[in-house]
Amino acid sequence: MRPAQRIGIVGGTFNPFHNGHLAAPLALFETMEWSKLIYVPAYRQPFKTGERTASMFDRVAMTLLATESEERAEISYVELERGGISYSVDTLEHFRSRDSETVFDLVIGDDNLEQLLEWRSLDRIFEIANFVVLSRSGGETIPVSLKGRVSRSVAVGSGAIVLADNPTVPISSTSIRQRVQNGVSIEGLVDPRVATYIEKYGLYRAEEE
Repeated sequence: MRPAQRIGIVGGTFNPFHNGHLAAPLALFETMEWSKLIYVPAYRQPFKTGERTASMFDRVAMTLLATESEERAEISYVELERGGISYSVDTLEHFRSRDSETVFDLVIGDDNLEQLLEWRSLDRIFEIANFVVLSRSGGETIPVSLKGRVSRSVAVGSGAIVLADNPTVPISSTSIRQRVQNGVSIEGLVDPRVATYIEKYGLYRAEEE
């Protein structure tokens, strides 16, 4: 029996939201049989607690600007409303408590795989959702203990690590911040409305990392 629907969940700091955040998941939209993508801006990511970020307001504004014309995408503010460190298991529990039938796919980049065993309540995450791993670096390092969960096709139910065949988008938020700080154009890397917002409010110009 096919599930009522399947939803992709894309979390991140989005500091700033760039074209890769939208293009890579949307390239998989039909293949993964998603009914929608939910973007979840983090209040504070557990592996980026020392990173200097734009304000919560600015990050949400840029995410809204970048996705407002895409009817397949919506934004959830659950992590911002919860505050503190944003753990994926808490976010998935939130969605599962409101919907017991939908299949949830947590979309991550392949650069996150090495740290996967450090994620809070990983076993519980696998009970609720699959991981859909986007190719970013052109390769992946999967912990040995998780290789039995790997799939190359759409998973039924939960508990799989699906390695997606998506076009690699060579863009990172870090490189965009560095370009802004150095006065280099970010045209083509972010939505024009995001670029205008960054320029208007002087984001990242004085960033020191």
